[in-house]
Amino acid sequence: MKKFLSLMLALIMVLCAVPALADVAADIEAGQAMTHEELVEKALAESGTFVAYGTTSRIKKAAAAFSEKYGIPQNSNNMKDIDIYDKIANENVDMVMIQDGAQLLGAIEHGILANFVPASVKDSISEHDQYPLAHQFTNKVFIYNVLGDDVPAIRNVWELTDPAMKDRIIFKKPTDEQVNMNFLVMLTSPEWSARLEEAYKEWKGENIDLGSYKTAGHKWIAEFLPNCVFGKSDTNIAEEISQETAEGKIGLFVLSKLRSSSVYAENLMPAQYAASAEGYEIKPFAGFMYPIYNMISTNANRPYTAMLFIEYLMSEEGFSFWSDSIGAYSGNSAIPEKEGDLPLSVWKDTLVVEDPEYILEYGLDVEDFVGPYLQ
Repeated sequence: MKKFLSLMLALIMVLCAVPALADVAADIEAGQAMTHEELVEKALAESGTFVAYGTTSRIKKAAAAFSEKYGIPQNSNNMKDIDIYDKIANENVDMVMIQDGAQLLGAIEHGILANFVPASVKDSISEHDQYPLAHQFTNKVFIYNVLGDDVPAIRNVWELTDPAMKDRIIFKKPTDEQVNMNFLVMLTSPEWSARLEEAYKEWKGENIDLGSYKTAGHKWIAEFLPNCVFGKSDTNIAEEISQETAEGKIGLFVLSKLRSSSVYAENLMPAQYAASAEGYEIKPFAGFMYPIYNMISTNANRPYTAMLFIEYLMSEEGFSFWSDSIGAYSGNSAIPEKEGDLPLSVWKDTLVVEDPEYILEYGLDVEDFVGPYLQ
């Protein structure tokens, strides 16, 4: 609840501090129809340092390569969503890579951020992923330790609510990372609550008794969270789960963390990998997925450079800074997943994908509900 309110407060501060600039909007409208060569010409005619911030650390490498390619000075860094909005409120920012689609919709509506889809790659991006423009999809999935005699190779998420799973599940506290809270919010939606009801019947062999809970999603949340140990970060969770001493444990964290040299990936199994290999389905989901969006700030000093950088990021060359590992999936369908990973289409079918409009409407109510289970 406090996290959500702080994000809203930051957004209100932005609304008061940053006017929606008509000239940037006009530039973006013109840029939508430009060829690559035209964008390059316009970008090189702009002056000053190109400023880009993102929630992904790899934006710094991508921006540096872009700068070298076109001879454009740049300043880039990675930070949390709330800090990015604070930067926009206090300085000129050209482009951002941002998550939490619910807050983003508010920023677009109030003229803080603007959408841009490069003409050169538009046909390779699904219409749904064009607004807001999804640069990539990130998946947080159930991953378990394969050592020992009590491997939690789940086939139904209700297994994670069993008292026997107490303290065996590691998850980053939802009040510390908004996308984790968004996942819980989505479980209360009619679609996912219905799927959870079906999964419960398959698990128990009887219809679910909701008791005082509004939905099956609320019931699952209330029984899942008390079984969790809350990790400091996804990196720490991956490291802990992969230890030889972590027999019988399972985590819900970013799949790409398996690339880290500090993680013993040979001791881990993503639950959906096992399901796909053996031909069964994890009822009703194997984790969750959310986009990271490319957006232009409406107080940009270099709007055409921002458009050129977005085009670069949506290309195979620009996405190479993410595609070198599993767990990163381009919004450009012409760019395949890393060899050995599952395709984006499989993940979208097996994971809870965030719906920003639903989260925007019901997020506060669910955060109020979740709060007592995070003490």
